[in-house]
Amino acid sequence: MTSLRNLTDRLTPDQSLVTDAASLYRALLHAPDQVDRDQLRSFLIERLKQASTVQVDLPENLNDLADWIERNASTVAGAYRAYLEQRRAGAGRRFFSNKAHALNFLQQVSPTKLVDGAWLYGALNHVGDWRYHHLIRTYLEELGDGDPTLNHVVLYQQLLADHDCAPTEQLEDALYVQGAIQLTLGCMGDEFLPELLGYNLGYEQLPLHLLITAFELNELRIDPYYFTLHVTVDNASSGHAHKAVETVLNLMPKDASRAEFIERVKAGYQLNELGKGTQAVIADFDLEKAVVAMLERKRTFGQYMHSDYCRLEGLTVNEWLSEPGRSKDFLTALENRGWIKRNHPPEESRFWQLIAGPKAVMFGVFSGYEMQLLGDWIAGDWQSEETHDPFRAHFRRRTAATTVPTDSNGPVPGEHLISLLSPALHATPEGLKATRLFSRQLVKGF
Repeated sequence: MTSLRNLTDRLTPDQSLVTDAASLYRALLHAPDQVDRDQLRSFLIERLKQASTVQVDLPENLNDLADWIERNASTVAGAYRAYLEQRRAGAGRRFFSNKAHALNFLQQVSPTKLVDGAWLYGALNHVGDWRYHHLIRTYLEELGDGDPTLNHVVLYQQLLADHDCAPTEQLEDALYVQGAIQLTLGCMGDEFLPELLGYNLGYEQLPLHLLITAFELNELRIDPYYFTLHVTVDNASSGHAHKAVETVLNLMPKDASRAEFIERVKAGYQLNELGKGTQAVIADFDLEKAVVAMLERKRTFGQYMHSDYCRLEGLTVNEWLSEPGRSKDFLTALENRGWIKRNHPPEESRFWQLIAGPKAVMFGVFSGYEMQLLGDWIAGDWQSEETHDPFRAHFRRRTAATTVPTDSNGPVPGEHLISLLSPALHATPEGLKATRLFSRQLVKGF
């Protein structure tokens, strides 16, 4: 068994962190066969070095893992129960200040959510080894066994589409780190098997933030199903968390390499702490800054599109938009002119009337997410008279489709089957079909 130190020593100086996370993420999704394996190895080892100083609470004896995840699950359940009691007593939302805040969160974490399960892809090459069975089943469940109503990536794509909040520009690099790690592990799983197992062990634990996120999304009329689905499949009793523990124990060597294996499992577990996580994304949101940044991005597209008839504080709209850095002052000018009435219903603002509704002069200029940003910023402290019970479920619980699309074109050739289950392809119609076929063949024993 090769130690992490020995892996690190194999790096030459010009190989260290050869690419940013966002570039590697895109390459592995769009042209994975063209990414050099030395580049992947370099990226992963560099990340392992970065994570080596992270303090984690894994038990020293991995035979204690089952008890450890049970205790963690109990702790999370108790913390969530306390959160619900606070909400029943009248406390406000802990995570999301408004709907725009929640949509921003969905957008910012999308690079990770859109490759859900990717780290397990390489396990499909080991269908003949019973020790990999839990990894394979976990991956297929992430893919919904080919059912589009259960495929995690399809669900998240639909969630972004429902609220028109998919990112239209590259996000900060830290937001791609987890996705790039997952995609890299999916390609390098055989070489980095202990690290993959450790990463899987950490990722499949049920965190408190997942439960609170689902609760508050529902309250804000955003379907939480993608998140509640993870609550059920990641359970410590029989779900992915339980399978993760069993797989570590099944694949742990019985010889002298056991100590090195355990060291590398813990290193893989530490990888979960890299990048920008849920709590940081939520804490970083500032509504006014988000509105100003959005207008700055759109400024270049609108600086020649307005007539010179209207002037605000001596400048035409085109002049306001012609130079960077003026968006905040432009909003102030709109307020001073009375076109925006802060802390009132958005419908009372002339500016909102220009952009909202199919008959508005500027209909379609702003995306659904951008409209939510503007609407929540204008509304400010104003509260709608309509109140919502945060404990009321606004969405029906979905179930797996009773029938799946008919696979009428015959079986997919064996040599292509696994490639269609890749992170880049499994959410496509061809990938969903291939997943159904693979799942059936797995039951039959290939």
